[in-house]
Amino acid sequence: MAFGWIDEQAQARRRAGLVRTLRPRPADSPLLDLASNDYLGLARHPEITEAAAAAARTWGGGATGSRLVTGTTELHGELERELADFCGFESALVFSSGYAANLAAVTALAPHGSLVVSDAGNHASLIDGCRLARGTTQVVAHTDPDAVRKALATHRGPAVAVSDAVFSVDGDAAPLAGLATACREFDAGLIIDDAHGLGVLGDGGRGAPQAAGLAGAPDVVVTVTLSKSLGSQGGAVLGPAPVIDHLVNAARTFIFDTGLAPAAAGAALAALRLLRREPERAARARAVATALHSGLTAEGLEAVRPDAAVVSVRAPSPERAVRWAADCREAGLAVGCFRPPSVPDGISRLRLTARADLSDAQIEHAVRVIGVTR
Repeated sequence: MAFGWIDEQAQARRRAGLVRTLRPRPADSPLLDLASNDYLGLARHPEITEAAAAAARTWGGGATGSRLVTGTTELHGELERELADFCGFESALVFSSGYAANLAAVTALAPHGSLVVSDAGNHASLIDGCRLARGTTQVVAHTDPDAVRKALATHRGPAVAVSDAVFSVDGDAAPLAGLATACREFDAGLIIDDAHGLGVLGDGGRGAPQAAGLAGAPDVVVTVTLSKSLGSQGGAVLGPAPVIDHLVNAARTFIFDTGLAPAAAGAALAALRLLRREPERAARARAVATALHSGLTAEGLEAVRPDAAVVSVRAPSPERAVRWAADCREAGLAVGCFRPPSVPDGISRLRLTARADLSDAQIEHAVRVIGVTR
């Protein structure tokens, strides 16, 4: 049979305890949410949902075409200008997803003959960008500027280093200043995926590059998602104007993809403006993450100290991680469950996400449930 091999892979997944299933959630879930990436609690904020509805009423349900044809509205331009200004970069370009933004940045900035130096813990979208790029990719040790330096020393020609700002599995932060220093020794560019830093790190949530003093640097390009702290959907690339102009002309996930839906653009823009007014939300998200970590370690659990809003708790096996997450759900708590191949080191985890709108009582309840169900 043409697809008979699929059955063999399905059986192997079942034996390894790695079967994944979709679980549609109701509109009004009774579960306490520590699984989503809604770090600032804005996905259901009235201002954000009304902005999404207003944009749909004004511009329609979809973008109607690619950005270079009919898919760019005045709303897209407004969002790009305000994103660039907020994060401290010269220019920005909005994509239909953060995944598409990462593919665009890596593939368009790593032409034939170039070297891409990629952190071993990078997100799948960066890994796929490296696979699709025409340059040569070298994977280096996790969060190690010296390893980046050694890789760059072997190459003559265009080069970029690629790294998450905050890694999605354990929530640890990259040494961005050290990476930038290593890149500058060899005139290499630095591409930073700040999906988990925007809205949480930096001055009022302006992101990890801003916190590291790299915002607006001519040799730094940053990608962000609009689907986490901003509670919407989509992604963007931020950087020098010539780089953004190059992406408009060379990035296939920009040229050939339908533009971001107006409702998502409107929601993201409203969230960005709300964050400007309420910068304390960023600090609260970090404080909630710290409180979760303190409570979990006090329970004797192996939790990784968070650098942003992600808190990782080690599980002894994939099967135990699945059971643990299910027991939490039965107790009214939604948590993430990361297993191979989603984890680069093969260690299964519960992944908790701090939200700025969680109360102290909810934090204590979550810690209690996780401890009881282990």
